[in-house]
Amino acid sequence: MKIVLIGAGSGSFGRGQIADILQAEDFRGRNVMLTLVDTDPAVLDRMTRLAQCIKSHTGSDVTIESAADRRQALPGADFVLLAISVRRYELWEQDYRVPMSYGFQHVLGECGGPGAMFHALRSFELVIPVCRDIQRLCPQAMLLNFTNPEARVLHAMTHLTSVRAVGLCHGVFSAIDMLSQLLNRPADELDIVSAGMNHFYCILKCADRATGQDLLPRAIELAAAQTDNPRLQLFQRFARIFDVFIFPSDDHIGEYLSFGSEFHGKRWPYGLESRKIPRVDAPPQDYIDEYLAGDRPADDPAVLAPSGESAVPVICDIALGRRRVHPAVNVLNSDGYIANLPRDAVVEVPGRVDGDGLRPLHIGEVPETIAAYMRPQFTIHSLLTEAYRTGSRKLLLQALLLDPVVDSITRAEKMLDHMLSLQSDYLPTFA
Repeated sequence: MKIVLIGAGSGSFGRGQIADILQAEDFRGRNVMLTLVDTDPAVLDRMTRLAQCIKSHTGSDVTIESAADRRQALPGADFVLLAISVRRYELWEQDYRVPMSYGFQHVLGECGGPGAMFHALRSFELVIPVCRDIQRLCPQAMLLNFTNPEARVLHAMTHLTSVRAVGLCHGVFSAIDMLSQLLNRPADELDIVSAGMNHFYCILKCADRATGQDLLPRAIELAAAQTDNPRLQLFQRFARIFDVFIFPSDDHIGEYLSFGSEFHGKRWPYGLESRKIPRVDAPPQDYIDEYLAGDRPADDPAVLAPSGESAVPVICDIALGRRRVHPAVNVLNSDGYIANLPRDAVVEVPGRVDGDGLRPLHIGEVPETIAAYMRPQFTIHSLLTEAYRTGSRKLLLQALLLDPVVDSITRAEKMLDHMLSLQSDYLPTFA
């Protein structure tokens, strides 16, 4: 088996996937090759050395290779793991602050709202060429995508290329943890089904795994009573007003709502206004560099900690033919997995994995009140994909004006021109 990890230089994603793969007992004795790919040679060398150190500590027999050119790495790949970005935080800050300066009260500017348009377009410029290389060099490979904005990126992948792409996100596990906390029950005792759109989905089933008792009404009642946590006010209001248990992170929910900023405010969580500024700069410290220098123990939890993502479990279940349901996979709704959402939308549903691959599960309908919030987003996704395909600024403007926080054509046109100019080096399609 050959696994290609594109974006290996990421200290969070890359480290986590490397740790997962090299600690997977299911890979032992199975002639697994891990190929690390990153366009920065220095960063790639660092992560390759990290992988070799973890391999030495764990005794893994996975073969490790690296390549700065993905075209050298992709031939023969069975699985491709993808998480890539360029100048992530600097550009994300523009995504957030520039629309705010034009009066558009969005939240985060990552996966929804006006800022997410530019995040998506930059990601398209990176991932679509990767997908075309996969089509040419390893068309049988399964692509497991982590690049955000997940739903927008996967929509472009599935409509502009023929890759076998699935999107994965750990977000559902926080909803499962919240249910476990509210009900005071271990998560493995609960039978949970969630569905919707990435970062905006609701729990459709929560039952006692042993008895079948329906616990969802009680969970919604308890969620509606959560008034003491300022980070869960939107979550609480949805439970109280709509009788739904929706993903309990207000900043993610709020990205898709006209009133999200009412609960999130105007502060950017990753900006200087959210961090203390030291009077004297401390020497830079990086736990990976410290680990490579021998200044951290070989079993350091920060280095070996599981990623919390489901890529390696999915790969192992396919390789070993284990029949198991994973709680959240992002796929095209082509077979009506969510009956009351468009067939060309990217939805998040449970997926059954076995030796034949991954099959999304049909879950029926999501509550209509929640579906009504999702549908405009799916139209925006379609417009962005077509705008990228054709280079049309007009379609970008249409997508902006469908966003629930955009309340001015004039300001939207000015903001669009401003952002396309600011980020022209990263958006050659619209240069």
